[in-house]
Amino acid sequence: MVKKKKMTAPDCERMMSRLIGQSDSDPNWQKHFAKSDVVIEAVFEDLALKHKIIQAIEPLMKPSAIFATNTSALPIAEIAKASKRPERVVGMHYFSPVDKMPLLEIIPHAGTCNEASAIATEVGLKQGKTVIVVKDVPGFYVNRALGPFMAEVSALLADGADIEGLDKALTKFGMPVGPITLADEVGIDVASHVQEFLSKHLGERMQGGPENGALKGMLAAGMLGRKAGKGFYVYGSGKGKDSKKKTPNPDALAMIAAMRRGSGPPPSVIDMQQRMILRFVNEAALCLQDSIIADATSGDIGAVFGIGFPPFLGGPFRYVDSEGAQAIVDRMKRYRDALGPQFSPAQILEDLAKKNGKFHK
Repeated sequence: MVKKKKMTAPDCERMMSRLIGQSDSDPNWQKHFAKSDVVIEAVFEDLALKHKIIQAIEPLMKPSAIFATNTSALPIAEIAKASKRPERVVGMHYFSPVDKMPLLEIIPHAGTCNEASAIATEVGLKQGKTVIVVKDVPGFYVNRALGPFMAEVSALLADGADIEGLDKALTKFGMPVGPITLADEVGIDVASHVQEFLSKHLGERMQGGPENGALKGMLAAGMLGRKAGKGFYVYGSGKGKDSKKKTPNPDALAMIAAMRRGSGPPPSVIDMQQRMILRFVNEAALCLQDSIIADATSGDIGAVFGIGFPPFLGGPFRYVDSEGAQAIVDRMKRYRDALGPQFSPAQILEDLAKKNGKFHK
């Protein structure tokens, strides 16, 4: 930030002076935990490892301290089972890259005390994050709504969509990156894990094409996305601008061709946009229907700041209001009749359509 002249050198030095780096080899590292009001762990998504961290660190913390866990999928209640003070365990789901993504999901489990939730929220606000509080369910809010959206990628590829065309269709709609690029950036291993995890909980709502056929093949072949140099795309190995160049990966294209169904024309740009966006909107509506989010405003904030849902559309609930609930329900039913029950509209959308209502008054 100093190099880009977004921060002065003195401000940088003041900020760095607040940080104390520690490691296992430092003799006094335990004392720092003893003084802390909040501890946030951010180890990778492994329940046993997170349990190990809680059991190692919690005895060093003062009884009033909050233990926050950063996870994108693991249930907070399951993580809290390793704690002797589960009421002071709360989820804080940061979005990657953390320094650029403004959203923070605060996830209390059923036993989290109100004070712990309030403190976690205050910490997030002091960090400059936009905070929403969501229910402790698989995928929480943003990733839960993103699951069916990404499942539709498989269906569109199976129906003949081109990976570059699919990316362009969604960026033209207003998304910051296309879904194929998103999968490569997140990592094919992570994307596959999330899809399988949510499929166990959402059932037919995660239905797509031949389920994750391309993802599984790419995973087995070590084509894990940008971090591996190739995923759906092959990435340049040069320096500077050349390192950002990407071209479709012929091995991935062969796997996609093998899962093609039928010989009809590929989906149109409008169909690609609507099939994906409607699945996101529908799952967001189900999250509101099931009280996973408190209100439509939280849902819009989470979608815009968490995945870059087109800001000029205001979020999924504003989008429904602008298009009209009846129009959204009618579109979904046409796709349901043609493609399957994964497009069945949420009851909350049906009810809104019947009374010609809106999410935002």
